[in-house]
Amino acid sequence: MNISDPSETFRQEARELLEQLEAGLLDLEQDPSNADLINSTFRALHTIKGSGAMFGFTAVAEFVHEFETAFDQVRKGQSQTNTALIRVALDAKDHIHLLIESPESEISGGDEILTRLRAVIAGVTGKDDAPVVSIAQEVEHEPAAPVAASRSIWRLEFYLPSDALIYGTNPLLLLEELAGIGPTTVTALTGRVPDLAALDPEVPHIGWRVDIEANDPTAAIDDVFLFLRDNMELSLVRLDDAVAAAAQADIAAAADEVALDVVPVAVAPVQVQNQAAKPRPAPAGDAPDRTAASSLRVPAERLDELMDRVGELVIAQARLSQIAGLSSDTALKTIAEELERLSSGLRDTTMGIRMVPIGTLFSRFRRLIHDLSGELGKPIEFITTGEETELDKTMIERLADPLVHLIRNSVDHGLESAEKRIAAGKPAKGVVRLSAVYSGAEVAISVTDDGAGLNTARIRAKAEENGLITPEAKLTDQELHHLIFAPGFSTAKEVTSLSGRGVGMDVVKRTIDSLRGTIDVASKPGEGSIMTLRLPLTLAIIDGMLIRVGNGRYTIPLSAVEECVELPEGIEAHARGRNFLDIRGALVPYLRLREVFGTTSEPEPHQKVVIVSSGEGRVGLVVDQIIGNNQTVIKQLSKLHSGIKSFSGATILGDGTVALILDTAHLVASGQSYVDRTITGRAA
Repeated sequence: MNISDPSETFRQEARELLEQLEAGLLDLEQDPSNADLINSTFRALHTIKGSGAMFGFTAVAEFVHEFETAFDQVRKGQSQTNTALIRVALDAKDHIHLLIESPESEISGGDEILTRLRAVIAGVTGKDDAPVVSIAQEVEHEPAAPVAASRSIWRLEFYLPSDALIYGTNPLLLLEELAGIGPTTVTALTGRVPDLAALDPEVPHIGWRVDIEANDPTAAIDDVFLFLRDNMELSLVRLDDAVAAAAQADIAAAADEVALDVVPVAVAPVQVQNQAAKPRPAPAGDAPDRTAASSLRVPAERLDELMDRVGELVIAQARLSQIAGLSSDTALKTIAEELERLSSGLRDTTMGIRMVPIGTLFSRFRRLIHDLSGELGKPIEFITTGEETELDKTMIERLADPLVHLIRNSVDHGLESAEKRIAAGKPAKGVVRLSAVYSGAEVAISVTDDGAGLNTARIRAKAEENGLITPEAKLTDQELHHLIFAPGFSTAKEVTSLSGRGVGMDVVKRTIDSLRGTIDVASKPGEGSIMTLRLPLTLAIIDGMLIRVGNGRYTIPLSAVEECVELPEGIEAHARGRNFLDIRGALVPYLRLREVFGTTSEPEPHQKVVIVSSGEGRVGLVVDQIIGNNQTVIKQLSKLHSGIKSFSGATILGDGTVALILDTAHLVASGQSYVDRTITGRAA
């Protein structure tokens, strides 16, 4: 991508504006009289129209113009917001997106959307019998109406902010908008233009005097300078007939003057609508006062490349630290320690750049819920929590599709119709909750609904029909629930536009597995279901604990480690399977990694137990030696080894050898499975 391309810059900014527009429209549907939401929606439309015209997207500017006018009427109290207006505005947002992304293509549907808009506006303004007329045409013809006798001459003088040109403001477009208010006469104010040697072409040195014939142009002028008003110099006064004559003389003499001052007027009455501070000429040699940019756009590819380079630096630093540890050279050890500190800080900074609040992803699903609610006829309340939780940008991008499938599944299969909910004693409006929370070394993202819950009997019957299990197989409810993620599995009785083909949940499982995550399913009949995705915080570099089991070295993510203890004496050295430890009154199952990995060498006399956690579960891992902590650069396993569940990746150590990274979530699940079987066996 060429970020210097102006059209691409516009597309990037337009995507953000469209997201803000969609969020504002959805909020406005819940609170139609909120003036702040109405104003923000109007500003977003106004900016898209102005920027589109400036960057050559004329189709966008022409299409948005009528919607901007419609919300301007709402903003001024001439119309009201209703559901129909919100729906057509959301469809318009989708159409604008297509026009921006594919400007060369023939995009149909725009005329139909505008026709619907005109019909909605005619309805909300009470003109039930009025013909459908283009709002743009009404506004364009308004200046041509006969001038009322009460109209006056208003003098507007303004200087743009010093950074206006840098951020794409076109003074000619502003003057054209002012000309739309009424008959105007424009004069350039050149008194601040410096000498050629000191001239900065990116700073607007010229001011403008605009005499406007109108009743009261204050509100219209506010709209023109909506995004510049806070930082510019602007004054507006009303002139009577005598002052109007003087103004004509000023205009005639303006061409010969080097600097024009405001003509003092000693005629009453003079109504000052907005008087800014008096212009103060800037010295020719002074540099213009500019506000530094608070953010910078960087392509994701460059961040990925930066992360790769930092990873290589971490590996080289580990190599240096190992060599320094074997050396008696104090200077070498000092350099190694300093480099380790710097690389650690660089790693944290780079990771922080890639971390993005998950709220940027959650906000996308409000529109999905809105559309599903209308399509299925189910009233739905959508609640999000934990939007400030941060995840790696790559992970957030890949989570979009799985969450779409989970939400659609909850709405289509989970939530009952309003009639069934009322009959079951529930509120007519169903609830879908999307939440995120830190859980140790992971982020847990949950999709919760208060619907009918999973039908275990139907899932089992369908699984037997598809040959996934045999009728004699004994499975727990949790194991049955996980069958919904099997390829081609669906309990839907008929195929609809939303579900029934059995591909959505399979996509969820494959995507989460590729992100080294897990899925938990909990459901109660008649109360609803909870789908929880557990994901590592990052895919790149982590702090790890290096351990030894037999002759092999392995890494445990340090954020998953709770504590390390000695394996107590008296426990049978040849105990098979899994056992329990008493950790301050709590029973914690432990796994002997020597048995898990099939290690044949003699065990160490004093073995250690590393207590790790994942979600609500804990398990102890028995190891021969705890070597120490290190920065771990995660390398993905090959497709040949991707089916090995005990490992989530590999890392390169300082001596060039490879250490496998333990998948703590899988190991904790294995320990928890042992607990469940133990409890079931005792109950039997």
